Amino acid sequence: MMRPNLYNPDVLTCLANLSNDEVFTPPQLANQMLDMLPQELFERKETTFLDPCCKSGVFLREIAKRLIKGLEQEIPDLQERLNHIYTKQLFGIAITELTALLSRRSTYCSKFANGKYSVCSDFNGIDGNIWFKRIQHTWENGRCRYCGASQSEYDRDESLETHAYQFIHNPKELKKMKFDVIVGNPPYQLSDGGAQASASPLYHLFVQQSKKLNPRYLTMIIPARWYAGGKGLDEFRDEMLHDNRLRVIHDFFDASECFPSVEIKGGVCYFLWDRDNKGLCKVHTHEKGKITSIAERPLLEKDTDIFIRYNEAISILHKVLSKEETSFSSIVSSRKPFGLPTNFVDYKTTYFDGSVKIYANKNQGYVDLSKIEKNRGLIKKYKLFIPKAIGSGDIRTDRLKPMIAEPNTCCTETYVVIGPFEYLAQTKNAISYIETNFFHFLLGLRKITQDTTAKVYQFVPLQDFNEPWTDEKLYKKYGLNQEEIDFIESMIRPME
Repeated sequence: MMRPNLYNPDVLTCLANLSNDEVFTPPQLANQMLDMLPQELFERKETTFLDPCCKSGVFLREIAKRLIKGLEQEIPDLQERLNHIYTKQLFGIAITELTALLSRRSTYCSKFANGKYSVCSDFNGIDGNIWFKRIQHTWENGRCRYCGASQSEYDRDESLETHAYQFIHNPKELKKMKFDVIVGNPPYQLSDGGAQASASPLYHLFVQQSKKLNPRYLTMIIPARWYAGGKGLDEFRDEMLHDNRLRVIHDFFDASECFPSVEIKGGVCYFLWDRDNKGLCKVHTHEKGKITSIAERPLLEKDTDIFIRYNEAISILHKVLSKEETSFSSIVSSRKPFGLPTNFVDYKTTYFDGSVKIYANKNQGYVDLSKIEKNRGLIKKYKLFIPKAIGSGDIRTDRLKPMIAEPNTCCTETYVVIGPFEYLAQTKNAISYIETNFFHFLLGLRKITQDTTAKVYQFVPLQDFNEPWTDEKLYKKYGLNQEEIDFIESMIRPME
């Protein structure tokens, strides 16, 4: 009787589909990143590699495979070749004790580097070259000096993980080491003890620390929100966009194309940083399993302060910005436009003398005028309310739905305010503009997360709202050609 063909999946592929707690890298993705490197690196017995944030050990395992093949001629004896590769060329720093064991198991075929079943026979200790050291945060005024972690959240006993990652908290031990290639998938964020599950990014710290070690090549996969936003990422974004050693970016709008079971708003990207080879960046756009666009261009376009992720958008943006018009952001309020937080509940359900109608989180009511802390001048005007958080950062689907706010109204931090306007007709004309594909396209260049605060409107030009607006009028005003118009139309979902 013939046995049926049984599916025998790679265990690291299965692991990459399991959990949102740690974003594990599928082997296929790891190899796509390694493909960006000069392949002769894997034919040299002097090349050294570091993964500073080992989770499953997939990068080290896949690098080992390439070295085993690449060094076959130079070191013909297999065991001698294995011993050289694992002791002299591959290094890793695990992010937890558990991932250290997992990484050693997938790299050395044994959770103990010197174990009976280890493929390397030259290790004397159980760690091999994959280390984990429990590090404590360095507290200053309630925050960690290195990563910003909250002391109240992460000043923990031995039974809990501190999430004080060795690579960014204990850099002195690494300064003496030199690596040709640093590669990895760093932890993305850490709860910072704020309200509503607030979290601060971490991935940029791994990128910055890697650069300090001055490798020849650096490649990491990280969230794409650094392009235009992200909490505390302004300095990192400026540094990256002015670094002409960043030579390749692979950009994914949908993170599930890289991590099938994980949602990362704004998508992800992986990049190649080449220390000795400066120049333009080759930007690859990925959609639905295909590369839809490739362009070699500057990371930072003239008159911008963010990375424009759409290659086809560059010419459109140049035409719009060349008119040097006032930005639409000039009529968009700051966060908490009337000084009332999202969780404000001190209002009544029925009107009373001296009250103002309030739009709160999914509710309406009436609040005493005395409780409104700022922007009282907006209360008596026509204006628009738009939710501060909309969608996921996908330019195709995140349509704004403005709500006309009549005089004698205010709102909580749930909304931002657009306006004010003197007349109802002007307010409706503003809506006609907001509903155009042109408006949403320019908004989407900066809006790559849920946030719809004033800064994401910066590329949108302000119009005269004494008249209504259509896409046809706007395309003609800014001199867009048919190819540019077709691109805008293809990018924006039709209004429901």
